Formats: sequence, C-alpha cells, structure tokens
Amino acid sequence: MNEYPSVLLVFTAGLLSFFSPCVLPLIPSYLSILGGAGNITPSSKEEKSAKRNRPVLLITTLSFILGFTAVFIVLSIIISATFLLMGGVSRYIRITAGIVVIVLGLNILFDFLSFLNYEKRLRLAGKPRGLAGAFLAGAAFGAGWTPCIGPILAGVLLLAGQSGKAGIAALYLALYSLGLGLPFLLAAAFFDRFLVSAKWFRARLPLIKKISGILLIIMGILILTGHFSALNAVLQKWQWLVISG
Repeated sequence: MNEYPSVLLVFTAGLLSFFSPCVLPLIPSYLSILGGAGNITPSSKEEKSAKRNRPVLLITTLSFILGFTAVFIVLSIIISATFLLMGGVSRYIRITAGIVVIVLGLNILFDFLSFLNYEKRLRLAGKPRGLAGAFLAGAAFGAGWTPCIGPILAGVLLLAGQSGKAGIAALYLALYSLGLGLPFLLAAAFFDRFLVSAKWFRARLPLIKKISGILLIIMGILILTGHFSALNAVLQKWQWLVISG
C-alpha cells in the first residue's frame, strides 16, 4: 500500500470526526458562542447573532481550530517519541495498537462493547473571551475526547506515531485537524446554509457511523501490518509533479 491512501485516510478521518453524532449536532451552539451569543442552546436569536457577527465568528473559529490542532500535534509528538524510545518493543506495541483500533472499528459497526456507549459531550460554559479564549476552548475540545471521535483520533495518533518521527507525526495530525477544521470554518462562513445542510447530514448519521467504523478498521490494519509510508515522500512526489507540470 503506498503513501497516498494513508494521507487520504487521515484527512477523511478528520471530516468524519466533524460529522460524528457527538460533534455535528452541537456545531450551531459552538458557532453561536464563538460568534458572540452566550447561550449554548441553539435558537433563532443565536443564529441571527452569529450571522450578524460573521467577521468575528470567522476569526474566533479559526482560533478555535488552532487550539485543537495544537493539542493534537502535541499528542502526536508525544506518541511518536514513545514509539521511538521503546525501540524493539515498539513492534509489539504497534501490533497491540492495531488490534485495539480494529476492535474499536468493529464496535462502531456492531456495538458489542456496551461500556463504550456512554456519551460525553464537550459543552462550552460561556462565551470565550477574545482570540485567546477561543484558542483555549479549541484546546479543551481537543483534549476532551468524546466516545464518538476518540477511537478515530486514537487510530490517527497511533498510525502517525509508529513512524517514530515527530515531524511526520505532527504533519499527519495537522492533516487530520485540517479535515476536522475545514468544515468548522465553512460552517462559520455560511452559517445559515449550514443550518439547512446539517439537517440532511443528521438524517444520515447512521451511514456516517458505518463509514467511520470501516475507516477505523482500515487504519487498524495499517497499524497492525506496519504499512506506514513517510509523509515527506508524498510531499516530495507532489513537489516533483508541480515542477514537472
């Protein structure tokens, strides 16, 4: 398996995390608070407030995205360093991690681990104060793994960490954050249209859940078999294509 599927899987994992049952229903609340409303319960008043403060909403949403991106990158560096320090033992850690990720993916599909079914959603207590507040709220979002995005994020972290190279692991988590953050930014830019399209996606959450499970199983297989290709090889190929094109 070459490096392109790995990069695409990581980005797709971020997209699916955004459309997970624990995140998508709360996006209007997040954006309303980031845009200036103080209540976390979606309402027409909040929607008008978010649309009226759209420039502020875009800037604070970007800061929010940078917050959880920073957390994810730090986690990726820690995990890649752990794999590196473990030396020969890392092979057994990789095999165990791959099996765990596959089991988590199967559980998303068949729901046989009941103790993972509890739901814990991150709720913003109030309006973040400025860009720093939005950044910290994003960091809290990144640190507060919910059962919905936790398995996918764990799969991405383990997939990136087995390279043992902090830079590559960080780039993979940056790609994951791009997949998760891009819909956040688009939802902020087109808030009113997002409210309509979100209803369409909510009706298809079971399908999205199945896709997430399959993606997680693929990641588990990548981790288990050690088919991890360095991201810099991808970037070098892309650079060569650009130059030669």
